[in-house]
Amino acid sequence: MSAPTATQSQIHRPDAASGEGGPPRQNRTIGDRLTFGRAVPMVPALSLLVLFMAGPILYSLWLAFTDSAIRGEGAAETSFIGFENFTDAFTDSQFWNSVGLTLVFTVVSAVIGQNLLGLFLALLMEKAHRAVTFVITAIVIAAWILPEVVAGYLLYTFFADEGSLNVILESIGLPQQDLLFSLPILAVAFANIWRGTAFSMLVYSAALGSISAEIQESASVDGAGPLRRFWSVTLPLLRPAVATNLMLITLQTLSVFGLIFIMTGGGPAQQSQTLPLYMYEQAFSYGQLGYGTAVALLLLLIGAVASIAYLRLLPEEDKR
Repeated sequence: MSAPTATQSQIHRPDAASGEGGPPRQNRTIGDRLTFGRAVPMVPALSLLVLFMAGPILYSLWLAFTDSAIRGEGAAETSFIGFENFTDAFTDSQFWNSVGLTLVFTVVSAVIGQNLLGLFLALLMEKAHRAVTFVITAIVIAAWILPEVVAGYLLYTFFADEGSLNVILESIGLPQQDLLFSLPILAVAFANIWRGTAFSMLVYSAALGSISAEIQESASVDGAGPLRRFWSVTLPLLRPAVATNLMLITLQTLSVFGLIFIMTGGGPAQQSQTLPLYMYEQAFSYGQLGYGTAVALLLLLIGAVASIAYLRLLPEEDKR
């Protein structure tokens, strides 16, 4: 008896699952094609984005090129004036004073203060006892989560004539200081360091935790001391974290308003009037909304230039 043979349909029938014997079937996923039924649930989110993000951005761009004001002719009838607001800013000595103070405030409190102190605390906690790590983290993060208004008043009382700073100086025999009057920009920079260092500390703690211990051990076996290991091993591996941290804290520091407004109000004699306070004064104290918006765009431009500069610090593989 001969063995049963396969029928022709069994031989030539293509496998529906594998796609053999014909063109492969494409599996359609939810993200394949945007249909009307899939677009409808996105309409509320898209509407909110247009209403609360794209709308204000476009309105601000238009406002910067007008003479819009809270009172006066600009309030009665807004006119398009081209680049006049920007020309007025570039020819205003008070604007350039605010630009210089903004750069000093950003470099001292963010690039130097928060960045280096955050890295130091992260390195300290890496080798410290768990109890020490807990105490340092609790203190630093407590300052970070304080509302800006509360932090401003705390630091104002610290630097005031009868504040904690002068009490400490007097107790150790040093002359009292009035930094809110003599060096207000450094006083507000110290306040921003005190409040914002926690962010840099957390960024660097996470980056240090991702470095393999074997790399450090190999460098130690090769005879590298602690400083040599930090400079030649740890710091190069932290390069992406450094660039990211610098970019984020610089953008945050450029926009600091409440802390300075509460501590000094931009004074005395505009000695601590950074660009956000100058913008506020022009837009709301003097009522020049168009001019104030133009200054805000220039501040945004400074932040964009700083971000591009920091991105160049990233390794090539992290830029992709």
